[in-house]
Amino acid sequence: MISVDDVVGMTCLSEEEVAAVAEHDHLSDYDAALLGDYLMHQHHGPARVQQMICEDIREALHADDVRHAKELYKVLHHFLGQHPEAVRGASPS
Repeated sequence: MISVDDVVGMTCLSEEEVAAVAEHDHLSDYDAALLGDYLMHQHHGPARVQQMICEDIREALHADDVRHAKELYKVLHHFLGQHPEAVRGASPS
């Protein structure tokens, strides 16, 4: 049987990035991995994942959860390092 870890491992996203998508859309990690991988293969999809993480950061800050906002910022920083096409204003390859 395929586990959630197996599914996440088949995507181009890290576990933390999948968790951010799950948090944003209130999904299980399994469903978030599928959604995230789908988005990463769509036109402007990486920018949508970046937007989801930014919205999660904003929500954490509005809830005064600075610790969680910092964790999400690290996720965003890693994501943008791995997927520069997601940076706002990036020219398409």
